[in-house]
Amino acid sequence: MSDQFNNDCAFVPGANDERVNRKLGMQELYGIRRHVVSALGVLTLVVVWAILAAVVGNHALLPTPQAVAGRLVRDMTNPVFLSAVRTTVVEATVGCVVGSFFALILAYVIFKNEYVAAAFAPIVAISQAIPSVAIAPLLVIWLGYGVFAISVLCALMVFFPILVTAVLGFESMPRDVLEAAMLDGASGWSMLRFMEAPLALPALLAGLRTGFTLSVIGAVVGEFVMGGRGLGARLSLQSAAADMTGLFSTVTVLCSLAALAFATIAMIERRSAIVQSLSQKVK
Repeated sequence: MSDQFNNDCAFVPGANDERVNRKLGMQELYGIRRHVVSALGVLTLVVVWAILAAVVGNHALLPTPQAVAGRLVRDMTNPVFLSAVRTTVVEATVGCVVGSFFALILAYVIFKNEYVAAAFAPIVAISQAIPSVAIAPLLVIWLGYGVFAISVLCALMVFFPILVTAVLGFESMPRDVLEAAMLDGASGWSMLRFMEAPLALPALLAGLRTGFTLSVIGAVVGEFVMGGRGLGARLSLQSAAADMTGLFSTVTVLCSLAALAFATIAMIERRSAIVQSLSQKVK
């Protein structure tokens, strides 16, 4: 009976729009709840931090949240600190974009050609065992110091994780939909643009979401080893000077950068999944 009712509603003007709006409203409510829970989690972390700082009693070892907040405000009004933030953002962004670009191209080639997939499978497996700290000295010898070498390190860090995620995204596409598109005459660029890319988009965005976080880590590691003028270099100097408040302030900024990129891509990812799900339901 309910199936018949749903089928009848499909022919009622505005019925599909009502269902779509209801679904979107539920998703927005769920998103608000997620934000509230996330805020409560951060608040709990700060409270625990404040309690631990009070128990330790030595602010030279564990500064209070209030001290770090005050230092953070001063840092964010310091042109030198803001320049370091820009440097790290540029290194991480360039590395993530370049690494993602080549990873997505290779992922599509692997998806289309089983021989390429077989050739790269052991390389991908081996690459996961090589730490970025071991790659950085090699890049210094080959490329020298500076933003370019650090950006290359960031690109290498995001390349293989995004490659694996993208390949899985392409391989998880529904075969019947692709075959139907091919029967309708889709091929080559039109198949990629209108069918394969939209269907694999949620998985691709999931890879990018993780990729930028790894790229920020790569920028910090690169500045530790290669020097530079970004936040990683500031962390190294603050650690040598035992400036715990400065360390916490810089780490907070790094976490905020990664969280902002993560949340932005996650929002795009959820909206992509919602649109795809709704289009299938309405049809």
